[in-house]
Amino acid sequence: MPAELTLADLRQRWNEVLDLVESRDRVVWIAYFDARLDSFENGRLALDFRDSNKLATGHDYQEARLRHRSLLQSAIFDVFGQTIVVVEK
Repeated sequence: MPAELTLADLRQRWNEVLDLVESRDRVVWIAYFDARLDSFENGRLALDFRDSNKLATGHDYQEARLRHRSLLQSAIFDVFGQTIVVVEK
């Protein structure tokens, strides 16, 4: 049985997840690269985009993130070997 993941574990290896996403689809990487990992409870990872929205210049990637969330979740599974549901805060 896999060890219980923590938010710290996810943060420590988040760049691996993003690198994998980028290798599969750069557009999806653009939609997620500036996310802050906010919380992780009961297999649900909450991402926070408030900081990136402060700097946005008319580009809102929320719709793209919703359409392509499964690719991010797949990359997380490939890095950690566990199914994690991604939600936006």
